[in-house]
Amino acid sequence: MAPNTRVKTELSRGPQALHAAPGWPEESLLTTATQDPAFTFDVAIVGMGYVGLPTALALNASGRRVLGLDVSDGRLAVIREERADLLDSDKARLNNALQDPTFMLSSDLSLLARAAAVVVCVPTPVDEYLVPDLGILRAACASVVEFATAGQLLMLTSTTYVGSTRDLLALPLAARGLIPGRDVYVAFSPERINPGVDSFSHEDVPRVVGGVTPACGEVAERLLLASTKLVHRVPSADVAEMTKLVENTFRAVNIALANEFADICHELNMEVMDVIDAASTKPYGFMPFTPGPGVGGHCIPCDPHYLLWQLRKARVTAPVIEQAMAGIAGRPHQVVEKARRILSDRNHGVAGARVMVLGVAYKPDVEDLRESPALEIIAALIADGAVVAYSDPWCQTAPDGHGGILTSEQSPADWGADLVILHTRHSKADLEWLEGAPAVLDTTYRLAKADNITRL
Repeated sequence: MAPNTRVKTELSRGPQALHAAPGWPEESLLTTATQDPAFTFDVAIVGMGYVGLPTALALNASGRRVLGLDVSDGRLAVIREERADLLDSDKARLNNALQDPTFMLSSDLSLLARAAAVVVCVPTPVDEYLVPDLGILRAACASVVEFATAGQLLMLTSTTYVGSTRDLLALPLAARGLIPGRDVYVAFSPERINPGVDSFSHEDVPRVVGGVTPACGEVAERLLLASTKLVHRVPSADVAEMTKLVENTFRAVNIALANEFADICHELNMEVMDVIDAASTKPYGFMPFTPGPGVGGHCIPCDPHYLLWQLRKARVTAPVIEQAMAGIAGRPHQVVEKARRILSDRNHGVAGARVMVLGVAYKPDVEDLRESPALEIIAALIADGAVVAYSDPWCQTAPDGHGGILTSEQSPADWGADLVILHTRHSKADLEWLEGAPAVLDTTYRLAKADNITRL
C-alpha cells in the first residue's frame, strides 16, 4: 500500500487508529511551534471576531508575530479604527498591536502559507431550522488546506461536531500529501472566550487541546502555552471537540432547568430568585443558573445542536438535551404571551400597544445581537400589531424581523410606552424611571417588587 493511501485509511478510522498506526513518525516534532525563521509570522488567526481578535491580541502581547485574517474588509476597518467591541484590557492591547510592525491585518488568505501556525476562529452557527451551518467553517478550512505548507501547525477552535478536525483538515491535508504528525501538525482546541466579562484574563483560562496524533497534540500545546498559563492535553482532537460540546450543553440544560423552576415557583406563589439565592449558599454540589427570556450568543443556543445533529445521523437520541433545547427555543414565545396577558389585564390589546424593549444585546455590556431572544420577541410583537421600540446603549440599530431596521431610543422614559419589557440589564443602565411606567415585564428576575412590575 502506498504511504499516502495508508495515511488516509488510518485517518478515516479515527484518532485511535492514528495513535496505533505502526511506524508513524512521531519523533519529528517541531522544536518550537513558533519563531521559525522559515515563516514571516508565528501565528495566523483566521477570523477576527469575538474569539479571533482577543486571541490574536493575547498572542501578540506574548511577543509573537501575528497575522490577523478576515474575509470582511469592513471588519478589518473596524479593528484598525479601534471600534471593535472589546474589554478595556483588550482595547489597550489593540492599541499597542496596531503600532507593532510584527502585527498585521489582511484579507489575503494566501498569506496563510507564511505562518508557522494557523488558528481557525470562525463562526459555526445554526440555521433557522436549528441545523448546523458549516459553510463558513468549510470555506475557512479549505483555504487553510490550500495554502498549507510543511512544518505548519493547523488548529481549529470553532465549536463543531466531533470528527470535524479530521474531516475538514487532516483528511484533505493527507490527500495533498501533507501527513499529519510528520509533515504538518493538526489539532483542535476549543475557544474559551466570555465576551464582556473580565473576571478571567485570556492567560488565566485553562485551555484544552487534542491532536489528530500525539505529535500534533504536543506541538499545539506548545503554541497555547505561549499565551495561556495552563493547558490540558487530551488523547485526541475528538475528545477536545466533545469537551466543548459538553461545556455548553451543560449550561444549556441548567438554564432550561432554571427557566422551568421559575415557572414552577410562579405557580406556587414564590420568587424563584429567593430560591436560587438560598440554594447558592451551599458550598458544594450546586452551581447557580438564573432564568431569563431565552438564550443568545453563539454558544449555548447553537453548540448543542451540533451534537444532536450528529446523533440523529447515528439514530441515537438524547432526550434530556433535546427537551432542554426545545425549552430554550420556546422561551421568547413565553415572553410574548406574558406581554399579551399584561396588556389584556390593563384592557389593552396587543394591536396598537406601544411596547418598549430595554436591552436587545444577548447579554449585559456587549454589542452582540447574535441569537438574542429580544429579536424574536420584537418580531413577534410587531407581527401582532404592536408598535415596538427599543433602547440599548450598546446596540444602536437592530433588525425588526420584518425587513426593517430599528434605531435605539435615547430617552425611553419619554417614549410613552404602554408596556416596558426589561430584556437585558446593562450594568450602567438607568432603571429608576421604571417606577413610573404603566406596566413592566421583568425577564431578568432582578427588579424590586412593585405594583407595576410582573416577573416572567
